[in-house]
Amino acid sequence: MKELPIHIQLHPESDKTLYEQIYEFIRDEIRAGNLLQNEKLPSARFLADSLQVSRTTVDMAYGQLVSEGYLEARARKGYFVDTFEELYAIDGVRKPEQGGLKNRKEQISIRYDFSPNAIDMRYFPYATWKKITKNILVDANSRLFSLGEPQGDLALRTTICRYLHGSRGVNCAPEQIIIGAGNDYLLLLLEKILGRHVHVAMEDPTYVKAYKIFRSCAYPISVVPMDENGIRVDCLRRTDAQIAYVMPSNQYPTGIAMPIGRRMELLKWAAEEENRYLIEDDYDSEFRYKGKPLPSLQASDSAGKVVYIGTFSKAIAPAIRISYMVLPYPLLERYRSGCAFYSSTVSRIDQTVLNEFIQDGYFERYLNKMRKQYREKHDLLLNELKPFEKAFDISGGNAGLHMLLTDKKGRGEKELAQAAKEEDVKVYRMEDFRMGENTAEHKTADDKAVLILGYGALTPDEIREGIARLKKAWKLE
Repeated sequence: MKELPIHIQLHPESDKTLYEQIYEFIRDEIRAGNLLQNEKLPSARFLADSLQVSRTTVDMAYGQLVSEGYLEARARKGYFVDTFEELYAIDGVRKPEQGGLKNRKEQISIRYDFSPNAIDMRYFPYATWKKITKNILVDANSRLFSLGEPQGDLALRTTICRYLHGSRGVNCAPEQIIIGAGNDYLLLLLEKILGRHVHVAMEDPTYVKAYKIFRSCAYPISVVPMDENGIRVDCLRRTDAQIAYVMPSNQYPTGIAMPIGRRMELLKWAAEEENRYLIEDDYDSEFRYKGKPLPSLQASDSAGKVVYIGTFSKAIAPAIRISYMVLPYPLLERYRSGCAFYSSTVSRIDQTVLNEFIQDGYFERYLNKMRKQYREKHDLLLNELKPFEKAFDISGGNAGLHMLLTDKKGRGEKELAQAAKEEDVKVYRMEDFRMGENTAEHKTADDKAVLILGYGALTPDEIREGIARLKKAWKLE
């Protein structure tokens, strides 16, 4: 069995748990290039014995590294360092055209990554998930290993239906729900339901992956500007769009919550023509820090014009590739007549595990715990950003897992991001979320640089140190 190139030094007196120390050591070794891609790590049992810690401690560290894409678990072979390209895909970093290993090491070495997409997996109930999975497999019968229903198991669809109605006000029946392996698959399936070459309108800025998926479907896309209330319906009306893709409860990446007046305008636009629909991507709906959770747009839809899409990847774990789509009845009929032959893309075992996780109350307890953890990080970040208020407007902190910093001094986004990078900190630029050729039309000379700071995956110490480095990088001391 191959051992790690250098020994892990654990410090029992540290304020970090043993599992965090193991996780951070291996992560930093991979980032630094000391552990190379496809290199095999010791088994969990071997590493636990050599470090004199419990097997569970090592399992949790390895599980975190797998979920973040640093390691790959290969059946009956062990754990291997994942490829650089896959790591970049997770971090949202483009593959360099030239420069090879040097550029890769520079990008991997970023220590404080304020990613708006990453979440904190340190509190995930691994033992509970493992126990449910074990119990299901012990009691498994041939039914569990059969193909199952194309829309997903009825039991899970019923559970999701109740959850959505109680938490988001969604009005639906289990027969309207389709379960799929991630939002990507559901959007691709929706293309089969809606038909080819449907004209789509999207907010500017918007969710980049959804934009790319629509482009891959050869959809004509109109990029529609936003104001403080969300997508501008007056500009939407000047397009030939039949579909509008929106995030009304917590727009990504701006964090705008669409008020009821604008929602009614959108619903009116959709109701004016038979084949107009709204796709509501309910991004980050579980995490809100001020006021009561906002109801979904679908909850106000009486004409059957909203396709509602959500996922458990953000609320539970990225590896839980289970998303759901609620179809209005006219589109449900199209699905049944033309697309019901597509098999479900989610394992019935995974569906059963998730169903029990929700029904037995584990999901609610985990969600409440993470709301508390994220609120504490949210409040800490706001406090650490107080010295920035003279140079930046701070916004977007009412919901989700990121905040926006709008520059007051006329600096550019590239300039600010590069200065941060030189201090080993990665921040994200709003311009990277603006799509299409029409982007320039939406910008004016008065537009200011906007930077995105996510805090979901960072520890409190990492937030403090990262902000301290940004303070130095942007000369705010």
